[in-house]
Amino acid sequence: MRNVIALDVGGTGMKAALVGADGTLLYEARRPTGRERGAEAVVEAILGFAAELQDVGRTRFGAAALAAGVAVPGIVDEASGTAVYAANLGWRDVPMRALLSERLGGVPVALGHDVRTGGLAEGRIGAGKGTDRFLFVPLGTGIAGAIGVGGRIEAGAHGSAGEIGHIVVRPGGRKCGCGQLGCLETLASAAAVGRDWAAICGDPQASAADAAKAVESGDERARTVWHAAVDALADGLVTGLTLLDPRMMIIGGGLAEAGDTLFAPLREAVRRRVTFQPVPSIVPAALGDAAGCLGAGLLAWDLLSTEVTA
Repeated sequence: MRNVIALDVGGTGMKAALVGADGTLLYEARRPTGRERGAEAVVEAILGFAAELQDVGRTRFGAAALAAGVAVPGIVDEASGTAVYAANLGWRDVPMRALLSERLGGVPVALGHDVRTGGLAEGRIGAGKGTDRFLFVPLGTGIAGAIGVGGRIEAGAHGSAGEIGHIVVRPGGRKCGCGQLGCLETLASAAAVGRDWAAICGDPQASAADAAKAVESGDERARTVWHAAVDALADGLVTGLTLLDPRMMIIGGGLAEAGDTLFAPLREAVRRRVTFQPVPSIVPAALGDAAGCLGAGLLAWDLLSTEVTA
């Protein structure tokens, strides 16, 4: 059975799959990233995991993978196949595509940015299927974005398009890891909401999910935290829709798991802010934490399609 290897590398864990030509996940596995062992060990873990999947393809499906796709965090040069920098993983200028192709016996390899790769999957087979222009915004530890246009994801001139989390929505506000003050992700990420709720409720382990439950139970303190985050998020999204005019905004990540507790006030907050701009539909992501892995599989199959066309 024809298959490709798909790898989604995160700060703490890796998700991998063998993906069939129709997008079916033929086999799935997970492993810790092992970042505490250092950057070189992480790279070796990725290569070894991919080689194991190649062996699974041979033994279970009678065919080694035809290609591989890998999604990684940080700064990614997709054209050269280089994982340029990832603070959480400690690496710089890793020639990931070349290393992985060599480990897999010369099969073609596609390298992608984790959020853009997840956006590719959401656009083609998830919430944005059939939509020509969308913005995918996962709300997790931070906030990033993927700009979907005509079935592809726009990377930008330098590979950093879509970084909506670093739009300044509260000038002079909280210090962001990027060095600016008042970035969107310092206020509306799942991590930010969890931190703010923990400070108010007195439980240092409280999370954004706990804040959402408190909102649903009618806790006014939680409502204050929640609506401050929703207002900041709406400001960021309106900036995005004004610049990009998407037909759809797909919201994913941990915060989106709150469902209507997030989406009802968010849609209303966006509607209040627009003037001349058409309001896009604002919908939850459909693929959950499988999006990056599915997107990596799409990158691999796209690579094969391009080679056949060429």
